[in-house]
Amino acid sequence: MAQPLAKGLAGRPENHGSAKVQRPWIEPAVTAVVFGLFVLYSLWEVLFHANGVYGSYVSPFFSPQVGRWLGMRNFIAIPVVWIPLFFRGTCYYYRKEYNRAWFWHPSSCAATEPSGRRYTGESRFPFSWTNLHRYFWYLAVIVLAFLWKDTISAFFFHQGFAVRLGSLLMLANAIFLTLYTFSCHAFRHLVGGGKDCNSCMLGAQAGQPTTSYRMWTRVSRWNQRHGGWAWASLISVWVVDLYIRLLIMGVIHDVRFF
Repeated sequence: MAQPLAKGLAGRPENHGSAKVQRPWIEPAVTAVVFGLFVLYSLWEVLFHANGVYGSYVSPFFSPQVGRWLGMRNFIAIPVVWIPLFFRGTCYYYRKEYNRAWFWHPSSCAATEPSGRRYTGESRFPFSWTNLHRYFWYLAVIVLAFLWKDTISAFFFHQGFAVRLGSLLMLANAIFLTLYTFSCHAFRHLVGGGKDCNSCMLGAQAGQPTTSYRMWTRVSRWNQRHGGWAWASLISVWVVDLYIRLLIMGVIHDVRFF
């Protein structure tokens, strides 16, 4: 529990021992900058580029290549990119982050709403649309399967199997996205939701949890790190796409390890 700050004679907060002056605006500010830059980069990538493939590499923004399958010449990422965008945008963790960073709604758990505003949660538009999150999760799992297919293909070239920097970056991205997706609150609800109480999830013999309960417990542990996987996967998508974009532009050359 947060402790009240001690005040000096001048009425200013002081630090004593390990106590820290809390600045609740720091996290929202960092989130606003980083997430805002990612959104701007994403718009630049999908609106101004018609190719996200370099050799065996496929950018996560362009996978699966539905636009190419449909014969599109421009905006080929649009048919698919909205799925991970909406999945991430409606994520419980990101709701907290952008509500604090962009809408100041509120700035932190212990902070009150600005004067004249009343907290309504997600019961009113436009915040109510985020309740579609679980349906975007189903679609995101399909996209994730294609990303794993692309990751496997990233280790095979014209000369055969090889390990290159791009291959490893795509593998790390697929792992981070998998951890982010399956530590999600929506998946936790899918494997253990719809129950009135935890005790109702016990098996026929007392003390013997059902498979559903064991999975719910395991996903609950994963869920504790969901915020970390959210940021790791956000950065890995950014890095992989930028790496492939620089390869396409001829700015860098792929590094081969063996």
